[in-house]
Amino acid sequence: MITATPSALGTVRSQSLDFARGTRWVSPALVGVALLVWLTSIGVFLTHPLEQLPIYFVNRYLVLDATSLLFVVVINTVFLGICVYLYSRESTSPVLTRDIRSRAALMLLFMAVINLGVMCNHLILLWALIEISTLCAAPLVARGVAAKPKAVAWRYMLYSAMTLAITFLGFMCLTQSAHLRGVEISFAVDELGSALTAGGDAWQRLGLSFMLFGLGGKLGLAPLYSWMPETYEAAPTSTSALLAAVQYNISVVAVFRILQIFHGLGTGFVSQELLVMGYLSLVVAAIQVMAARNYKRLIAYACVSSSGVIALGLSVGKEAAYGVVLYIVSNAFVKSLLFLTAGRLRAVYGTNEVAPLSGVIRVMPFSGLLFTMGIFALLGFPPFASFIAEMLILSGIVQDGNLMAFTLMCVMLTIIFVATGRTVFPMLWGPSRRSGPPVHESWIAALPKLGFVGILIMLGTYTPDAITRLLRAVAMSIGG
Repeated sequence: MITATPSALGTVRSQSLDFARGTRWVSPALVGVALLVWLTSIGVFLTHPLEQLPIYFVNRYLVLDATSLLFVVVINTVFLGICVYLYSRESTSPVLTRDIRSRAALMLLFMAVINLGVMCNHLILLWALIEISTLCAAPLVARGVAAKPKAVAWRYMLYSAMTLAITFLGFMCLTQSAHLRGVEISFAVDELGSALTAGGDAWQRLGLSFMLFGLGGKLGLAPLYSWMPETYEAAPTSTSALLAAVQYNISVVAVFRILQIFHGLGTGFVSQELLVMGYLSLVVAAIQVMAARNYKRLIAYACVSSSGVIALGLSVGKEAAYGVVLYIVSNAFVKSLLFLTAGRLRAVYGTNEVAPLSGVIRVMPFSGLLFTMGIFALLGFPPFASFIAEMLILSGIVQDGNLMAFTLMCVMLTIIFVATGRTVFPMLWGPSRRSGPPVHESWIAALPKLGFVGILIMLGTYTPDAITRLLRAVAMSIGG
């Protein structure tokens, strides 16, 4: 039997303290970099009126237009909030303290790739950047607290590779279509349309179908959705927020670019493809939410439901397009709010299961209140932006005359609302089983989540004219 001497234990403690002191600068530096990038994005938004856009960079491989401007602001706002959350958690999490350097480096590389991808003006380059962002995120997923987080990270990469392989197959079909017609093809977003034909031949239609199906898998649309709940549940909460609110949006941008390229080319079958994936996603989400007994997995299946709503809205286009863009923006902040608050719940209770939690609003008054507000925003309650967005999408579906889509969306969202309430509200408002005084949160930890709530209420009640015009410009670019 080997025993440690007091001197050896003292040496270990001393080394741990020295290591902790040596990493204290990392999380403040991460917040500083995130703040600088966020201020830059806000500065670009304020100093570049829509009339001056688009602006091209790096031999036209990068573009600043309404779409890239909107999503650069959104993802960097979310990233700043996540960095502040990590800074507040580091002092109470020895695991986070030990790997903060590598985690910060991966997060910064991840965000650099995502920002380039959002501004990308070339579909092949955008496709490559999406895959690189997955390679950056996988080591972060592997640091989770699931039973086998590394296995989850591997499956996440394999699913990503499969969906992007399907997308690339779509690029090959477009190339074959252009070759048969004797047309030179470029995958630059502003040039590809000239190589396409109205209505399209079989290869062109097949290429568009493959691209949307592959990218739909990246968005968690059925049938290629199963990676999303597993990954979001297994990853650390900050990584779940990064995947759900940041990486998700680069895939949204890729879909928007494809819709912008094919706009006006008579591709009615795209609406049917999006409708089917949207239907399936809402049905799958409704069934799985009813069975969920884990609050992180419940949030993840709600993300699948959100993807279904987006697909239905995109299938209609026209009047629903503005609601889709507003819904995507609001969901970025809703997902961040819920996952970061879920991280706080796990820090106190030590589990992601719903059953051991009861009376959260009494044990953790502030975090419980924020989680409640996040659930209300997720379910589309006023005064949050998701309520206005869902009403606009439903209104667009009715104006399009698709009563089946309207009925199915209403029924599935009602089922999800009832199932979520049945699972979450007893957890929040039931009798507390935990003794001791209430657990309070520091103002630094609360600041980003309060900011997300403020943004959601602002977008749902009074949206500044500059933001409204930007949202409208993006909606018009995808057929609104």
